[in-house]
Amino acid sequence: MLTATTLALLCLFAFLAGLIDAVVGGGGLIQLPALLVLLPGVPVPTLLGTGKVSSLLGTVAALRRYAGQVPLRWRAVGTAAAVAGVFSFLGARVVSKLPQELLPPLVLGLLVVIAAYTFWRKDFGSIHAPRLPASREPYYGAALGLVLGFYDGFFGPGMGSFLLFSFVGLFGYDFLSASASAKLVNAITNFTALIYFAASAQILWAAAVPMAVSNIVGSTLGAHLALRHGTGFVRVLFLLMVSAFILKLSWQVFFGG
Repeated sequence: MLTATTLALLCLFAFLAGLIDAVVGGGGLIQLPALLVLLPGVPVPTLLGTGKVSSLLGTVAALRRYAGQVPLRWRAVGTAAAVAGVFSFLGARVVSKLPQELLPPLVLGLLVVIAAYTFWRKDFGSIHAPRLPASREPYYGAALGLVLGFYDGFFGPGMGSFLLFSFVGLFGYDFLSASASAKLVNAITNFTALIYFAASAQILWAAAVPMAVSNIVGSTLGAHLALRHGTGFVRVLFLLMVSAFILKLSWQVFFGG
């Protein structure tokens, strides 16, 4: 039963998830565990679908806040978003047929490398200097969308961090531009996954709607903070979020938590 206290706590965690996700991604690390703990009797697919409503609307709110403030290179980012949307849906379709237990160790290793590289390169993401020719950016965007879109539909955790790192490391964007670009791609992958959950009636609307409102407020605030404090703020928060995720995955991999 969804009590007023439970709903209030879910909304609080949705707000925090939106705030963090708007800046560096990773809001799912806050929101999904809260759903699992506070709604123990609800099937996991329904919890995933419920969370997607909140995540999608919060991401769109953050994207609107970035719009007009941070220029996007649409040929690259738009291509990445379109391809990612398609492959996110495909990833959701095959998720039940492949061994998910193989992924956490791989993701953990990748995140350790990402965190170490970002910490070591003090200037990483501080300057917006696209390094790819404009004619080639859409092809790289398509490849990025294919890999990370499928990953988001199939497994998901760390998607925002992987997108942010890819736009900085591969395309040469600064952290602020990369964060705005990641929001567009993530909005599309959330939307296509939500189509799957909605079509299979796996959304608890009584919780999803209030959580979505809270996530929107948090996302708007998070985007405002990112725009106000710039790339240095985003870089620090990115390192903190990746470190938290490394600790969480380490516990899961080594202790079965």
